[in-house]
Amino acid sequence: MVRIGERDALESIAASLPAAGDDAAVVGENVLTTDMLHANTDFPAGTSRYTAGWRSVGASLSDLAAMGAEAVAAVAAYGAPTLEERELSEFLAGAKEVCTAVGAEYVGGDLDAHEEFTVATTALGEVDEPVYRSGAQPGDTVYLTGTLGRSAAALRLFNAGELERANDLFRFSPRVEAGVAIAPSASAMMDSSDGLARSAHQLAEASNCGLALESPLPIDERLEGLTDPEDARELGTTFGEDFELLFTVPEDEIETVESTSFPVDVRPIGRAVEEEITLDGDSLADRGYDHG
Repeated sequence: MVRIGERDALESIAASLPAAGDDAAVVGENVLTTDMLHANTDFPAGTSRYTAGWRSVGASLSDLAAMGAEAVAAVAAYGAPTLEERELSEFLAGAKEVCTAVGAEYVGGDLDAHEEFTVATTALGEVDEPVYRSGAQPGDTVYLTGTLGRSAAALRLFNAGELERANDLFRFSPRVEAGVAIAPSASAMMDSSDGLARSAHQLAEASNCGLALESPLPIDERLEGLTDPEDARELGTTFGEDFELLFTVPEDEIETVESTSFPVDVRPIGRAVEEEITLDGDSLADRGYDHG
């Protein structure tokens, strides 16, 4: 048996299922996406069930945001070694709250016994003109929402036993509102759940171009307060799980983007070029989060 990584597996699937090759599948005017999270790889010790519900459903809502879609509804399949009423209630509260935050509705799911706490989520959205990863052109400006390293900071806090602060950081805001506002001007867009470096490679590969990124990158100040600047930059670039939006904008749409008031900070971090993915002129390795 030959084992392959998550990225190779996704590329293999996309080769036979073209609609599955982006952040979400477009079916008519609907956008559909699904995610699976596990205790061992996605929920550090100390993650509350409320945070797990928020984060699980939020990951799928982020995929809708990356397509420029309005979020409509979400469901989750919840599996755990034991089904405890308090834990389940907290999970549902988190799932419902994150949906409410983006104007969607949490409409249910499924329950089952499972040897490891595992959540599979599905989210549904609506969009007239979806934004794909594949539209960037040399000369486009590269933008990023929010900051990098929030989840890396949360992991440091989980490891240090500062669970309240860690859980707070782990509950990210899906950028659905920003994605809808960005979509009319964007040539390509995706979320940064795999990390900035890997996401840059994925967007560039899909668009058949290169990306020249430039400092300073927007490293989250809470990560900067937990480690030295060099480590913070490395974690911010490669750790992933921040669920921000990485997108490109053609020159004739830059004025529109720069004059728009978004619900989150949006800043330029580089430009699309003919080939290569670089940061400050140096090759940027394809490193990031991998579920495999």
